[in-house]
Amino acid sequence: MLAGRASGYFLPPFDMDIHGLHLLLTYQCTFECDHCFVWGSPWQSGVMTLQDIQLILHQAQELGTVSEIYFEGGEPFLYSPLLFKAAQLAAQMDFRVGVVSNAYWATTPEDARLWLVPLAGLIQDLSVSSDLYHYNEMVSQQAQNARQAAEALGIPVGFIQVAQPEATASVASHGQIAADEPARLMYRGRAAEKLTPLVPLTQWEELDRCPYEDLANPGRLHVDPFGYLHLCQGIAIGNLYHQPLAEVIRQYDPLMHPIAAPLLSGGPAALVRSYDLPLRGGFADACHLCYQSRLALRPRFPEVLTPDQMYGVVN
Repeated sequence: MLAGRASGYFLPPFDMDIHGLHLLLTYQCTFECDHCFVWGSPWQSGVMTLQDIQLILHQAQELGTVSEIYFEGGEPFLYSPLLFKAAQLAAQMDFRVGVVSNAYWATTPEDARLWLVPLAGLIQDLSVSSDLYHYNEMVSQQAQNARQAAEALGIPVGFIQVAQPEATASVASHGQIAADEPARLMYRGRAAEKLTPLVPLTQWEELDRCPYEDLANPGRLHVDPFGYLHLCQGIAIGNLYHQPLAEVIRQYDPLMHPIAAPLLSGGPAALVRSYDLPLRGGFADACHLCYQSRLALRPRFPEVLTPDQMYGVVN
């Protein structure tokens, strides 16, 4: 029996209602940002095929609750023909479609328009990542060019911005698709290695809840190029290439999941206690302690704490 029920954790009955599915089209990216929690970089491996995307979209349609499909990465425009076809397929299936990009392609408004024309009429949101991790200004010229072109084509557009370490105490925490004001930095993935020395630390015992994710009923899930379905990036509950989405959702029990159960009972501190991990002292935030705990637990739960790409292992 896994940690959840064995330790007597209690949650009220739940019914997972998934309305959004975010497809990580690739782990590759034009940037290698210090804050990236999927370790995106030009050297990363993993990209979906058209057959993969068709399978995932049909599974989302069969589930019956998914209304929103996002394509992100890495940088999805690195595989632009695939992205355009995927958006077309999703739109034809009556999903609300969004795309997340760093707009590296928007060198001028005219060039940006060329890149976006195939998506006009297909997507309801273009979210552009632009901050001091990506460029040397919060709203880059590329982001401005992308916004100008998108607005001319009738594509709704907004910016995703993440605050610098010294500013995180004063900004709001919102999900992974942010509004146009900076979002709080989360110290997981590459940020756990690169940015934690820059901030004050909190004692591990105080990090007793997950402040960002509802692991019992997250509302939206991520699926990566290898088919892994993620509650939070790097915490898998199944693989859509091996098992249909509806079946994964039906079988998921947060009280039986070896990582979700402790996190739901008492945050990352409970994860440390449940497995008697040798992690003590201070951490930048709950994500930092959770990520370090998961790194330590990967050999024990390789099918849950996966894939390598989410943990900085470049293949």
